[in-house]
Amino acid sequence: MSGRERVRHVVELLDGPTPVQEIADRADVSRATANDELQRLQSDDWVTETTSDGTKAYDLNPVRLLFDEVTDLITEYSREELEIQLTELKEEQEDLAGEYGVSSLEEFREQLAVDELSAAELRERRNVIATWEAINTELGLVKHALHLYSDVRDLSSPQTDSDLSFS
Repeated sequence: MSGRERVRHVVELLDGPTPVQEIADRADVSRATANDELQRLQSDDWVTETTSDGTKAYDLNPVRLLFDEVTDLITEYSREELEIQLTELKEEQEDLAGEYGVSSLEEFREQLAVDELSAAELRERRNVIATWEAINTELGLVKHALHLYSDVRDLSSPQTDSDLSFS
């Protein structure tokens, strides 16, 4: 891989704002090479520039990530498959709610502060929270994909400008 490719690979793995020098070190390139590639990625909306501890840093663009995830779902699955996924995710969410006798993640979180729980029970509950949050994220993505399904499919298929219409 070239140095610029290594920078892009490192960027794909970022899990928060990361200083330019750290990205350069991880990619085994000079700071100048990393900085140049990061500026190019920023102009392409792949990353956003920020500061971390007073140092210039970059993070993945969350809007771009959202649209990429939704587009991937629409490309990979039919509308029917997405509807099935939505049903399965809702069932998982309802199962968690039923198992813990709550109606929402917020109510479940409130129990942490009220109930007298052991360290093991708290760890288990933190795992349940992480699972519930992951389900909520997936639900949101699938709902977005279903909402945009026709528009993305229509825009992805070859057609003339006069054929384009949004509903």
